[in-house]
Amino acid sequence: MSTSPSSSGAERTDGSSVQIGALVPLTRPGWVEAGRHLLAGLELAVREVNDAGGVVGRPLELVVRDTAADPQRAAAAVDELARLGVAALAGEYHSVVARAAAARADALGLPFLCSSAVLDALTEQPTEWVARLCPAQSHGWQIYADFLLSAGHSRIAVAAQPSVYWASGTRILRDYLAPRGGTVIELDMSALTPTAVCDELVDNRATALLLLTGHPEPAVPIVKSVRRDQRLAEIMIGAPAGQPEFAEWAALLGDDGSAIPFLRYLPERLRPLGARVGTALRERLGEAPSFVAFEGYDTVAVLADVLRSHGADRARIAESWPHVAVEGTRGQIRFSRTPGISVWQWAWTSVQIVDRDPAEPDRFRVLHAS
Repeated sequence: MSTSPSSSGAERTDGSSVQIGALVPLTRPGWVEAGRHLLAGLELAVREVNDAGGVVGRPLELVVRDTAADPQRAAAAVDELARLGVAALAGEYHSVVARAAAARADALGLPFLCSSAVLDALTEQPTEWVARLCPAQSHGWQIYADFLLSAGHSRIAVAAQPSVYWASGTRILRDYLAPRGGTVIELDMSALTPTAVCDELVDNRATALLLLTGHPEPAVPIVKSVRRDQRLAEIMIGAPAGQPEFAEWAALLGDDGSAIPFLRYLPERLRPLGARVGTALRERLGEAPSFVAFEGYDTVAVLADVLRSHGADRARIAESWPHVAVEGTRGQIRFSRTPGISVWQWAWTSVQIVDRDPAEPDRFRVLHAS
């Protein structure tokens, strides 16, 4: 799939567009709604760049590839986009997919600005080619762990599917909670049914259940089972990875989907740029934009600034990461080397813990901000 320059706000007349490869999950088993929001942000920013004259007089063009949450497909897309001559890569939502893309980008010498994948170890070794906008998983999930402790939860069950991302999340929670008196009980969702999860929660006297699973399966059936089990009327359900952020969650679960805290990467109050972009994204999406849409917009804003100042040479783009200073929708974006993080990292955008209001499930409540 390619987004033509005309659909992104440019009029391509001489084939001289500057191309950015965009990796986005647009089909199942990818998180399609997240992909749609990410692409909306990318496309809106490209349109605005082109309406303002492009980069050094040349239109910006997105060349979009659907990763479908498949690491091998993403790696193949990176190879293809590199052959097509894109100046840089942008996007991706799924951490395991972004990791595969980052490995190929690093091997090929292709700059990659990752929008929305949080896995700390995005590459095996430190790299100069990859930068990231979203907070690392350890940063956000430690904030979430603090929130659990402050709410009185010390026996915390995690319903986890096998994956590097979920295993990393479980380890972060366990390492952070154990010295503070918390216990993490791991429930293997490759072996348990939603009904069996309920029995395990009762047997282990858990006061909180975290969904470290895919959406809608098996997250939605788990929530329904727990909500209908009278033995678990007092248990808190949480979703640090953000499953309740999107409208599909509310559509599938209704009232059952409320009061499930998740991480969101937005400030308490958007700056003027963020407010303007938020309005435009709402019009484009036909619904309230998620933080993922803002991440998409900010990705192109950074790359456009780099292209204006350093040109489209791949090595010069990669060399520019430590010199970036761009006003994004959620604050000033700068990249640095952060301990334990293998890529150039924006440290940090705002982190919120929010849930859907039980009295009005389409409205979000901010429970904690950092």
